[in-house]
Amino acid sequence: MLSLLPANTGYAEGAHLNLNSYDIVIYLMGMEKAVTLTASERKERLKNLLKRLTSGESVEQLKREFRELLDSVSPLEIPLIEQELVAEGVPISDILKMCDLHVELFRETLLPQELRDVPPSHPLGLLIRENEEILKLAEALSMYAGQLQRSGAVREAVKRLLGRLVSSIRRHYVKNQMLLFPYLERMGLEAVPRVLWGKDDEALLAARRLIRELDSMEPSKAAEELRELSMKVSDLVFRENKILYPTLWALLSPREWAAVEREARKLGYIVEAEGGGSGLEGVEPVYPYEFSGKLGPEAAAVLPREMRGFVGRARPDEYRLRRPGDIDLGTGFLRPEEIAGIFSSLPLEVTYADAEGRVRFYSESRLMEGFPRTRTILGRKIEYCHPPRLEGLVKKTVEKLRRGEADYEVFWTRIRGRIVRVLISAVRDREGRFLGVLETVEDFTDVLENPEAVKEKIVVL
Repeated sequence: MLSLLPANTGYAEGAHLNLNSYDIVIYLMGMEKAVTLTASERKERLKNLLKRLTSGESVEQLKREFRELLDSVSPLEIPLIEQELVAEGVPISDILKMCDLHVELFRETLLPQELRDVPPSHPLGLLIRENEEILKLAEALSMYAGQLQRSGAVREAVKRLLGRLVSSIRRHYVKNQMLLFPYLERMGLEAVPRVLWGKDDEALLAARRLIRELDSMEPSKAAEELRELSMKVSDLVFRENKILYPTLWALLSPREWAAVEREARKLGYIVEAEGGGSGLEGVEPVYPYEFSGKLGPEAAAVLPREMRGFVGRARPDEYRLRRPGDIDLGTGFLRPEEIAGIFSSLPLEVTYADAEGRVRFYSESRLMEGFPRTRTILGRKIEYCHPPRLEGLVKKTVEKLRRGEADYEVFWTRIRGRIVRVLISAVRDREGRFLGVLETVEDFTDVLENPEAVKEKIVVL
């Protein structure tokens, strides 16, 4: 049986139960409900609540009443009651609407005390709300697993749900991986990001494989794997809310969160920001490479129990990114010789002409041979670098890009028997002003002539 517990959490071994996503979290936390109603009464009340929910009453209106009902319902009973309702003919799509109520009710349980006052539009608040949406999908997956064993007709609905889960997982975890983990690594807390990223990847690969193989699976096997995936996703949410997010909330200042917020906008969220702002407006961002990463002895007192043991052993990463002579390129810092070396190592060649249409730069690749170019073309008009029969086409393309009618144009040709793609793209600054055009030449011969051989080499990255 898959273990859902982070190492050394101190939670009961009984958490290895095969429960749905919300019940796992509740059970892990040792919650117990007093059962004061009969099973029949509990089921009838849930039915009535479901009817009111599907008739249009809001989650907020029903939340208080649902909380009172759950005072009489053990969390371990909920999936059993839900399955009884399905067996009695209640559409599973209606039962899934209860997920919103589950999240509302279990929110306080899912979040430790220190995270309950995080502003909802703060980047961490948005990540927590993303976890709630992912948890809803995990519960829905668990519900569909039971239905799949009775009827194969729900397979298409399951695949759609898996597709939503894959998309949500990918968009959520890339923010953890790219925005949050670098700060932990800078502090020397490298083990936690490595474990979490491994588990993120495991869940994503499992969901993608299920989408591919679901049609060929026996119903019982498919249901088993769906429940296991639901448990994996629930485990990820639990680890983030109980360990990762409280750690970062305790250790990062508003300046670090301002950097996270700025970069997160580029990646996007699966939830909408709420009103009230993030509280980070006007804060100067500090990126991981600018972050000292030193943990004082007081850090242990504010960290989750699972993280305290790492503080004394953590060795901050003291690597200094910026060096004398570096050029700030916006997305990194390089010396001129590094820039030249990078261009020569690309499997393509580029030529850049400025806003006046004059060639200012070209690269020479060690990995492919494109059009012949020499230093004598610098300062030349870009159209004169092509045969007279193509001058008009080049000028027309450049003007189209200058006017903003397109971002790029693609052409195909042959060079010494090789199939080559020529892409002419507009170069603009951050305000959108036209700076010039970039002509990129790339060899696509192997891809076009041996597509099956290329497909065999594909690996999931």
